[in-house]
Amino acid sequence: MNLLLDLEILGWLLVGLAGLECIPIAAALIYGEPSLVYIESALTALVFGLPVALSARSSNRRMRIRDGFLVVSGAWVLASTFGSVPYLLSGALSPVDALFESVAGFTTTGSTVLTDVESVPRSLLLWRSLTQWVGGMGIIVFAVAVLPLLGIGGMQLFKAEVPGPITDKLTPRVSDTARRLWLVYVGFTAVAFLALMIAGMPAFDAINHALTVLATGGFSTRNASIGAFGPAVQWVVVFFMMVAGINFVLHYKLVTGRPRAMLRDTEFRFFVLIVAVMIATVAWILRGESGTGEVLRAAAFQVVSLITTTGYGTADYELWPQLAQLLVFPLLVLGGMAGSTSGGIKSLRVLLGLRALRASVARLIHPHVVRTLRYGNRPVSDEVVSGIGVFFIAYLLIAFIAALAVGSAGYDVVTCLSAALTSVGNVGPGLSEIGPSDHFAHFPGYVKAVLALAMIAGRLEIFTVLVLFFPRFWRR
Repeated sequence: MNLLLDLEILGWLLVGLAGLECIPIAAALIYGEPSLVYIESALTALVFGLPVALSARSSNRRMRIRDGFLVVSGAWVLASTFGSVPYLLSGALSPVDALFESVAGFTTTGSTVLTDVESVPRSLLLWRSLTQWVGGMGIIVFAVAVLPLLGIGGMQLFKAEVPGPITDKLTPRVSDTARRLWLVYVGFTAVAFLALMIAGMPAFDAINHALTVLATGGFSTRNASIGAFGPAVQWVVVFFMMVAGINFVLHYKLVTGRPRAMLRDTEFRFFVLIVAVMIATVAWILRGESGTGEVLRAAAFQVVSLITTTGYGTADYELWPQLAQLLVFPLLVLGGMAGSTSGGIKSLRVLLGLRALRASVARLIHPHVVRTLRYGNRPVSDEVVSGIGVFFIAYLLIAFIAALAVGSAGYDVVTCLSAALTSVGNVGPGLSEIGPSDHFAHFPGYVKAVLALAMIAGRLEIFTVLVLFFPRFWRR
């Protein structure tokens, strides 16, 4: 393990975080709000990060897999820690709440401890949205694009950060892949901003929601979330939540003139099918509740919001019939496509898991027939299949531990389960005490800390964090 190199990378990441805080400084000056909070926050990150980045230089510029795991996990912990400083210095939140809000931002979870979002200074709301936007594509994917400038290879970081069981590069050079993904990400964010403005959303709200919708983050500038805006805005948000839930590699192929690549993609078709079936099911359950158009819009919005782990709301789905509420639980788990900004277990894992189940049943019926599990035109190795099974177990284990922590504070079973699933799945709202019209402020400090750890573990696909707790990882 190359610890000096790891420290250097983390130091530069803190320097980058300090640069990001210049944006809310400008916003504070524009809106006549105190800017000293962000100046002090930026200086704090700079004071800690720059000396480490400059002094921890190593002549060995080679990164190993273990370095990738350590840097990725360290980056999210450091970003969340230093990203909490503006909340703390502004007096808006206590230390534990500030850290929770920051973790929910960088992990794009969207769970919040703010009880009145509309009373928060605009510059702080913009910082809140920026944390989700940066976390959406990934601090490390961004760093991979600039690390070659420092003479550092980034493939280990890319493998550790990009979600999903199969990593798909656009180019042989991972730095070029990261740059192209970021260009697509920035482009879609700009288009979302313009579309929201055209649909009638005010400029400040539009920029914040453009940042958080492409990140599938769900932080809003309104207490009523997207429900504060009209039907046109809601349909625009539905569209961009779907965009953000799709593999960005496919988006790149689409914008470079290869639309058939998206249509031929098996996971894409599977993901769209799941979304369509869930929308139709929820709309059928809600039939008669109101007009057909309103029912369809409510069903489409909440299904897409939850399955892409965005977490916006337009209505309180806890007022829906019990059968519709029951469907919330699988939506909290599924997630979008691999390579998207969404959380959850990812539709690719579900697809491969179902195919592996089918193959296992087929072997029971025909023991002597050899069947190879395939994805597209490629065979899927036994290592990938077994990894998916282990991931499911680890995912449920983390969720169970988080649920126990919530239960130890005296909460009901539904709150425990939904809080755990929404945290490890990076969704945001859940059911019961953390429904779409509720918040996480009422949890004790230790529960918030456990849920924050679950958010980080879920954002980094469980294993990236889990390996750090094994003594063997730290041995030479």
